[in-house]
Amino acid sequence: MELREISPYELQYSNAFRAVGKEWMLICAEDANGINAMTASWGFLGQLWNRPAAICFIRPQRFTYHMADGSERFSLCFFGDGYRKELGYFGTASGRDGDKSAATGMHYGHIESVPVVEESNLILLCRKLYVDDIKEGNFKDTSLIDTCYPERDFHRVFVCEVEKCFVRQ
Repeated sequence: MELREISPYELQYSNAFRAVGKEWMLICAEDANGINAMTASWGFLGQLWNRPAAICFIRPQRFTYHMADGSERFSLCFFGDGYRKELGYFGTASGRDGDKSAATGMHYGHIESVPVVEESNLILLCRKLYVDDIKEGNFKDTSLIDTCYPERDFHRVFVCEVEKCFVRQ
């Protein structure tokens, strides 16, 4: 990988709304059985508790859920528009059924022992700071429950410090 480390404060992503919500990202985590990544289009980048932070959301039935929940660190990997088909596959196929990286021709690797997807344009190494579950009783706009959670499979929220940031040269 030809990546260069920068401070998260140097990041030149002009639109985090587009990067997360429209271009998508992969949450890449690892456990004793291996590495897996899943597509995510819900998340936040910003500042929290005097640290550069990322917040991501994973539903409990996702294969990556237990990997991310059971590890201290994982990565958020961004690609831009060039990998839409592959990211679509990472979002619809399950790591329980096979190796998504092999199926898409993408490659898993590590940076400082944190799992990553090597084709990424931007990699955020994240360390969990706070974890909680979205709770049905806390919704102020209850229409979101039926719209976003018809199965009542509420996401787990992972608030992370962005420890390091790597960009493709």
